[in-house]
Amino acid sequence: MADKIFRVNMSDLSTTVEPVPAAWMGLGGRGLTSTVVATEVTPTCHPLGRHNKLVIAPGLLSGTQAANSGRLSCGAKSPLTGTIKEANAGGSSAQMLAKLGVKALIIEGKPHDESKWYSLHVTRDGVTISEESEVIGLGNFATVKTLNQRLGEKVGVITIGPAGEMRMSAANISIKDPDSHLRSGGRGGLGAVMGSKKVKFISIEPTNEQVQIADPEAFKTANRLFAKALVDNPISKALAQYGTNVLVNIINESGGLPTRNFTKGQFEGHEAISGETMHDTIVARGGKPKHNCHQGCVIQCSQVYNDLNGNYKTSGFEYETIWALGADCCIDNLDHLADADSLMDDIGLDSIETPVAFAVAMEAGVLKFGDGAELCRILKEDVAKGTPLGRIIGNGAASVGKAFGITRVPVVKGQAIPAYDPRAIKGIGITYATSTQGADHTMGYTIATNILGVGGKLDPLSKEGQVELSRNLQIATAAIDSTGMCLFIAFAALDDATCLPALIDMINARFGISLTADDVTNLGKTILKTEHGFNLAAGFTNKDDRLPEFFAEEPIAPHNVVWDISDAAIDSFWDF
Repeated sequence: MADKIFRVNMSDLSTTVEPVPAAWMGLGGRGLTSTVVATEVTPTCHPLGRHNKLVIAPGLLSGTQAANSGRLSCGAKSPLTGTIKEANAGGSSAQMLAKLGVKALIIEGKPHDESKWYSLHVTRDGVTISEESEVIGLGNFATVKTLNQRLGEKVGVITIGPAGEMRMSAANISIKDPDSHLRSGGRGGLGAVMGSKKVKFISIEPTNEQVQIADPEAFKTANRLFAKALVDNPISKALAQYGTNVLVNIINESGGLPTRNFTKGQFEGHEAISGETMHDTIVARGGKPKHNCHQGCVIQCSQVYNDLNGNYKTSGFEYETIWALGADCCIDNLDHLADADSLMDDIGLDSIETPVAFAVAMEAGVLKFGDGAELCRILKEDVAKGTPLGRIIGNGAASVGKAFGITRVPVVKGQAIPAYDPRAIKGIGITYATSTQGADHTMGYTIATNILGVGGKLDPLSKEGQVELSRNLQIATAAIDSTGMCLFIAFAALDDATCLPALIDMINARFGISLTADDVTNLGKTILKTEHGFNLAAGFTNKDDRLPEFFAEEPIAPHNVVWDISDAAIDSFWDF
């Protein structure tokens, strides 16, 4: 059965199932979400108004046996940045939607009656809209538990927490994983868009049907080569042992670990929150140091972190979250960090944006640097309940800066800068500045080459070659985000000559086509140009592709460097 577009209009509570337009046939994941948003959403519309659309799309390889192909893309105009936005996450939903023949789920309009909430249920035949009351106001964990009891353990769930219901700009969209824990489409406030449509959750009917493969034997052969390249890669092995948090000590050593609201490049308490310490803590408490966020992951960089009593506390405890709560907020207690991570998962908040907002609040004197207990209290008693302070923090770092008159606010296009200081790692500064979606390390992860020596080496402190590095990685990432693949395949793809050809062979075997490497590169370029075009039409200019001025004015220790890449060099990014 051919894939279809499932469309839901919340204004008149109608649903349709439509054939896939020819122009969308070769797209998936981010390539499809960004194309639909750019085609159907008025760029100047209010992100929380009826003219915005939420687009949910599995990738080109979702639902197949391809290793690491479990990412689901969500796209819309962002209430945090005002730009186009795509966020992707693991969990089970991408594979389930693909098996039901859903090319994309498009949610448009908004109900006239603001007092009512709804749920959507997806089957092969289409979408059913139902009024919902039982889980309104509940956190994500209670919502998933309730739906498992109501609809069965195997049901797929895409949901928002109280932050999404309150339309906070840092609200994320959460996706149930195989263990009924949560994975987050974190950045850009897409949970607020879902909340503005008055949709609390989307449930997905389980199915035993399989995605049709045009050439099954060629697919199996390519997948074996691809999986071997991933498993054999040394960075994959490090991620499997220590998780993404292996980076704490590495980035601290480089002098690029933003500390105390981006005033230093190293954190004295780095050992206490490092991947090595976390690994030993997990093992001592009977947690899982290796864990997959979706079926078919061969890297297994996730983990299950237990509390002091050996009870489950959180999973998918990522470097960026640990950095933001740890070094940026100066909290060196892993248990406080795990508590905060669990609370943000339950409330439905981006766990980069929110801790960076807290670090700005700490500079404002709202709470003290290093006070993990007070941070958790504010999450529970203010953010989750929507008090005035809670809403200021839940709307992100820029919101906190405005509310308290703070000038050192590390954001680009309104989105918090993540875990690598652009003064000490200049390639990532280009990515932050030029990304079509606000500051985002995953858009063009120059850390691979600047710090880890993957795909060559480029001195992180040098201005030379950084624009080209970021551009090439942003193009490649846009293509990867369209396949449903985890970004971490990039480490093998950059260093193993068998990896990328095997990925392309899988796409060709899946659809019975004959893409080349140039076709994949051109796909990445087209996606970036599409997103950039939307932003220009929304009113953004090259002047928005800039880092906050304090980066050029405040040298960062230990290298005592500033951001010194010229505006003209930044603008040359788009010369392709």
